[in-house]
Amino acid sequence: MKINGNMPGFNISAVGLSVQRKKMNLIAENIANMDTTRTQDGQPYQRKYVSVKQGAGYQATGLDMDKPTLQMTTTDSMHIASPEIKPVRISEANTGLKADIEKDQKQGEVVYNPEHPDADKDGYVHMANVNIVTEMTDMISATRSFEANITALNSSKQMAKDSLEI
Repeated sequence: MKINGNMPGFNISAVGLSVQRKKMNLIAENIANMDTTRTQDGQPYQRKYVSVKQGAGYQATGLDMDKPTLQMTTTDSMHIASPEIKPVRISEANTGLKADIEKDQKQGEVVYNPEHPDADKDGYVHMANVNIVTEMTDMISATRSFEANITALNSSKQMAKDSLEI
């Protein structure tokens, strides 16, 4: 999700919301398939999770780390510009995050149940590697992260609104 405009705070929150939504969808899929002992490929269901990696993201150009003060770019030729401080421009190369869906390679429990249709010749059934406690913990974490992104988005929205009232 991308929100157009010159407000990077909106885009950052929108990307965070998208990632947390993807996590919640995978958690729901994992919980729904926790008792699946055979998928289309004949193996037990494997837990899926979102792997989030940081990309190039928002890059600030023209930063001089020796001078901690930054200057806003001028919009009017009548504004006074300080020659010793370079203006900072924020450019969005991409969203900054890469969220990939990966499968957990851990093996699930092996349960002795000779009457089960998916039991092997010794009567053991290979179960899915989904743990309901882990899934519920991840769900609470994703929900709280989603709420934090909503709060950040609302704060950005309020700052933009207040700046229009100046």
